[in-house]
Amino acid sequence: MAQHFLLSPEAKTINIEKIILLSDIQAEKQFRMIRWSDTNGKPVCSECGSTSYWKMKSSKRYRCADCKHTYSVTSGTIFADHKLPLRKYILAIALFTQHKKGLSAISLSEMLGVQYKTAFVLGHKLRAVIVDNQDDSKLEGVVEMDGCYTGSYIRPQNDINNRVDRRLAMNLKGTKRCHIVVRQRVDINVKNNMNITQGAIKTRIFSTMGETTNAIENIAINNIELGSTVHSDGAKGYNVLNKSFDSIQGDHSISYVGKDGECSNQAESFFARFRRMQIGVHHKLSNLYLSNYLGEVAYREDLRRKSNGYMLNDIMKKAMNTPTHNEWCGYWQSNKRTNERLVA
Repeated sequence: MAQHFLLSPEAKTINIEKIILLSDIQAEKQFRMIRWSDTNGKPVCSECGSTSYWKMKSSKRYRCADCKHTYSVTSGTIFADHKLPLRKYILAIALFTQHKKGLSAISLSEMLGVQYKTAFVLGHKLRAVIVDNQDDSKLEGVVEMDGCYTGSYIRPQNDINNRVDRRLAMNLKGTKRCHIVVRQRVDINVKNNMNITQGAIKTRIFSTMGETTNAIENIAINNIELGSTVHSDGAKGYNVLNKSFDSIQGDHSISYVGKDGECSNQAESFFARFRRMQIGVHHKLSNLYLSNYLGEVAYREDLRRKSNGYMLNDIMKKAMNTPTHNEWCGYWQSNKRTNERLVA
């Protein structure tokens, strides 16, 4: 039996002990090398682009020698105006990558020794970094589509005489949402180069009000190259794909994989990881920020064959290129997102 990737030395390239023992100067140097890689870590003014500066003694900030603008290594990024030491941000990202099924805010707060509110916002900042920097190129080749539902559970009453039929629309809560995933399978020509024998390499996830024909067609046209082969289950809404794609539908009531290889197993694999995050880690996910959690799962699935050190560097690079998020500045002062991110 082949060894699981997570058990191999290639998967574990982070030394948590070294991160914990980082000094503030060493942590700042790591952020400088990532943000200002073109100048080998030398600070660059965010206003005029000058590399002439002096370090302010009273704070860990820089003063531009030309325009006199004051800035820091995190100015203008999602970590702007940070109050925690930079080494704790590196540790938070490392812990985030270590937990393959996700990391709850309460666990992060215990590990970092910070308040729950601080950990909650920090975790969502990392998810925002992932979602804002996802690859928008269209999927091609063999692609799978499928949907799952959340928010529809109604706890039955104790007395049988007070129970309602939970299958009827009139008895459902208004929080029910459908999430449609689109996954590109590994191309036969890519397998040898990437050392991957099976699975998917690109994932897109979209929240909708239902698995309707309009939603499916809109998602497919905008995210899949025309002429690609699309595999799905036997839901009627996917019949619309026959117009623009080579659509192949399986039937789970007969078999999970058809005789010609038709299946949506990679889509089901995505939902399996998402359910483990939902039920086992976070327990309850708000529809308002559900797109962030789904984006995190897609990111983890696409990089499941990458080391935790690779993910750490990738998230740090993305964070340094992500502008300040207004919805996460003053979140606990009621500056919150007001609308869900729905496709249809």
